[in-house]
Amino acid sequence: MTDALSRRRPAPLPDPRGPLSAAVGDALRGPERCLPPPTTDAYGDDLQLTLYVLYELHYQGFAGVPDDREWDPELLSLRAALEDRFLGALRADVPIDASDTAERALDELQLEPVGDDGSSVSHFLRNHGTLDHFREYAALRSLYHLKEADPHAWVIPRLRGRAKAAMVAVEFDEFGAGRADAIHAELFADLMTDLDLDPSYGHYVDAAPAEALATVNMMSLFGLHRALRGALVGHFAAVEVTSSPASRRLAEALRRMDAGPAAVRFYTEHVEADAVHEQVVRHEVVAGLLASEPRLDADVLFGIRATGHLEGRLATRLLAAWREGETALRTGRITTAHPGALGS
Repeated sequence: MTDALSRRRPAPLPDPRGPLSAAVGDALRGPERCLPPPTTDAYGDDLQLTLYVLYELHYQGFAGVPDDREWDPELLSLRAALEDRFLGALRADVPIDASDTAERALDELQLEPVGDDGSSVSHFLRNHGTLDHFREYAALRSLYHLKEADPHAWVIPRLRGRAKAAMVAVEFDEFGAGRADAIHAELFADLMTDLDLDPSYGHYVDAAPAEALATVNMMSLFGLHRALRGALVGHFAAVEVTSSPASRRLAEALRRMDAGPAAVRFYTEHVEADAVHEQVVRHEVVAGLLASEPRLDADVLFGIRATGHLEGRLATRLLAAWREGETALRTGRITTAHPGALGS
């Protein structure tokens, strides 16, 4: 499929989904600066793709786009306006009760449902999913997992003391504990190869609906703003608390589907690692942050709740399509590179 060198090359700019993303694409390809105002739906395809493109300038960039466009003042000004709309929508949809706390929200996340309530993607994939469903899921999750831990690393210089030390310890594991072949992003690329998917960075952006883009954009939004450091810690805690049981179900799904060992390994690695990370993040990162800055409790809580909100929107999109026998991808069903692979 794709060799290790080619999958690290910058991705091409994605296809536009409206006037905003089209204008930004034109601006990145040339000297044009005709950027329209952000009047589109905060959760819609055009705004979410535009934000994704602007954020990616801080990660791997795009083929043919000069590196210095990362700090283009007009693009940054547009990004700030889009962020205001996105963050405003999140705050409106995730109101924070004055009596609620981050600790209570994390307690709730640790309560695993007795059975499948019909809203869980990992339960669906384990109990009913096909290999085609899992390929779609992995393709969409690749937008995050191929840069796993990168958005969270931005919070490190904004923490102090035990919160910083613990965050670095968890990130050290996420980045392979000193081994390039154990970086979690590399393990996910191996999973994609096992599932006969293209592991190139950003390959499936055009296939991703707005609900998937929003989950990735939220991490970049929180990570790039010091004022939202508490929200990023809350998001990170929510991910780590829920990761281990979900990863166990996804590993079971892949075994049932007779997927390859690299596919299974990614999730079995997270079952063990994230069970440890959950405790470190909760009792050292979150507790350490709130011990030094107790006023950030509401921000941490917001990060936890916003994560659940956007993950719920994505789950609704995926499950509604799959239960109707449809694809959840914008570009149609994935065509495998090797017909007949994995029973396809």
